[in-house]
Amino acid sequence: MTEYFNFHGDYITLGQMIKVLNILESGGQIKFFLQDYSVKVNGSLEQRRGRKLRDGDLIEIEDIGTWKMKAE
Repeated sequence: MTEYFNFHGDYITLGQMIKVLNILESGGQIKFFLQDYSVKVNGSLEQRRGRKLRDGDLIEIEDIGTWKMKAE
């Protein structure tokens, strides 16, 4: 099931999104998480925590969930 992830501004980074969702707390943890888990942005594997997510992007995190980005 796809949920909406609302954010303010032009973009949010993948690392910031993971922190807001309370999946992990620190950037160091996120770096290793992205190496070990399948995280897809618009269907492509992504390992950069600094990846800019914009309105309309689809984020899939293995065994955790799927989100559609929505700018406010």
